[in-house]
Amino acid sequence: MLKNLFSIYERHAYTHNYIMGYTEHGKVYMALTTSAVVADVLTLDTASRGAGKSIRYKATSADVRTLKRNALEIRFLCSTDYLEAVAHTLGKQVNRGAAFEKLVTEYFGQTWKKDSVPFTKAGDIEVDGIAYQIKYKNATFANERQLMAL
Repeated sequence: MLKNLFSIYERHAYTHNYIMGYTEHGKVYMALTTSAVVADVLTLDTASRGAGKSIRYKATSADVRTLKRNALEIRFLCSTDYLEAVAHTLGKQVNRGAAFEKLVTEYFGQTWKKDSVPFTKAGDIEVDGIAYQIKYKNATFANERQLMAL
């Protein structure tokens, strides 16, 4: 089922390039990669509010090993403490995914602004003419209900 849902996601995705975040030894890293690698680090989970199953990136230790072996590039971003500090400044709820996206965007010299542009319309960032989706650990890519509506 995971393969089928991710296949639907990929058919409709604006980009097949990803910046995947993970932590290791108190540091936050970003892995620049493609959907071929991302497909190996996703899990099937239960979506909330009766939306069926969801595609998630949990960043387990096995996922991190896969990214380290197969990503096009791995870059150090910041300490986990710094990511936490930024996550606490972005709104009422702590949002590490938004903090990661903000820090990645700024790392590449761009201005971050929170948006809700669907994965079918644009990437989260463009670097050297390449659009990327940015995902941090525990990110949901999409759920069954969203994918069946495409």
